[in-house]
Parts: sequence; C-alpha cells; structure tokens
Amino acid sequence: MLLSGGNPQIAKGDGDAPVQAYIAAMPGWKRDAGQRLDALIDRTLPDVRKAVKWNSPLYGVEGQGWFLGVHCFTRYIKLAFFRGAQLQPRPPVASKDKDTRYFHIHEDDVWDEDQLVDWIRQAAQVPGWVP
Repeated sequence: MLLSGGNPQIAKGDGDAPVQAYIAAMPGWKRDAGQRLDALIDRTLPDVRKAVKWNSPLYGVEGQGWFLGVHCFTRYIKLAFFRGAQLQPRPPVASKDKDTRYFHIHEDDVWDEDQLVDWIRQAAQVPGWVP
C-alpha cells in the first residue's frame, strides 16, 4: 500500500527484512534506485544497522543512533542525513532542523556514487539521531 506521495506503508521493524520489504514496495523507478542505494550502503558499511520506522528505512551504527533516513515522494527520493550539517561538503538541501541536510534523487539523475559513499562514511562516524 502506498501513502500519499507514493511512500510505501510498511510495518515498523528492525533488521534487513523490513527495509527490503519497503524497497520492494517502492513504486516504479524508485525500486531500482532503492536497491542500488541499499547495496551501496551495504558495501560501504557491512555492519550497518537497519530498521523501518515511521514508514521510512533508517540506517545506523549500533550504539550511535541513525545517520540516514530514506523517504519516497511523488517526484523524488529524499535521503535525510540526520547530522548532515557536519558533513563536508554538506548535502545540498537544507532542512528546518539545523543539523539535518538532504539529498534528493530524481528519476533521471546521474548519481555521484563517490560523493554518496563519502557522505555515508562521514555520517556513520558521528553520533546519529536517537529518537
């Protein structure tokens, strides 16, 4: 089931299985992008912690909180780096929260995987968001 804006409605849960269920439910081109992003995160951080909360996959480091959230919107996928203001260079999209920065993925975007890997590595090294 998709919520408004095309975000999958997935039961909350810890681990890879709920994240994979979310990715499988992503509509259209977003599914391939979600698979690619998840594989990139796994390659970058083999011990990454995963969960789905608030209908969004979260990625984190055990004992440090969550460093990245993913959310589908109608025209893009939003990557929320919860401590993104500490990353260099900062992800390009500002948030109302002074600590959070966003990166948006649109259907025809060409990803700079090296930059994403660098942000993922940096974000995993700082204490993350703890709800």
